[in-house]
Amino acid sequence: MELGKLIASWPVLRQIREGDPLGLGAAVRSPRSQRLAPRLDHADHVVQSICPYCAVGCGQLVYVQDGEITQIEGDPASPISRGRLCPKGQASKSYVQSPLREYTVKYRRPYGTTWEELGLDEAMEMIADRIVETRAATWEHETPAGAPANRTMAIGNLGGATLDNEENYLMKKLCTALGIVQIENQARI
Repeated sequence: MELGKLIASWPVLRQIREGDPLGLGAAVRSPRSQRLAPRLDHADHVVQSICPYCAVGCGQLVYVQDGEITQIEGDPASPISRGRLCPKGQASKSYVQSPLREYTVKYRRPYGTTWEELGLDEAMEMIADRIVETRAATWEHETPAGAPANRTMAIGNLGGATLDNEENYLMKKLCTALGIVQIENQARI
């Protein structure tokens, strides 16, 4: 690049020449920054949705390009959230599409030091067997005071914050039907 063009492209000189002393206008735009466009500009369409997590019902705008979600933002038209989303709502796209998401069952045997992959059917059978065995071995028909209990205190359930409302509802119903009374969910708080 010629020295004259290089000096003329210097933002401070452009600010002075174009009357933009605070550097808030076109004088400070580089060729790269002029080519930049928001991620939302390339979306084929926008779908209004509701955040699936904590049951507040915040509105989301889901931007879709070529059948893939490209961005999720708060919906300013939502009377509940007025365009705001909590960290879970902001990250909802990443929960599904993150390259770090695990797609296999990981299992670490008792006293093991490494994780191994299990087939889904094998893992589900293992969990079901352990629940049935533990429930049968620890079932309480009545409390020490003689009141009906029909419960097990040997199994508990802790739901995570990435579970949505419907998943938590189903887990609560399943645990209650099994006589599990120690049920908590992080998202409830």
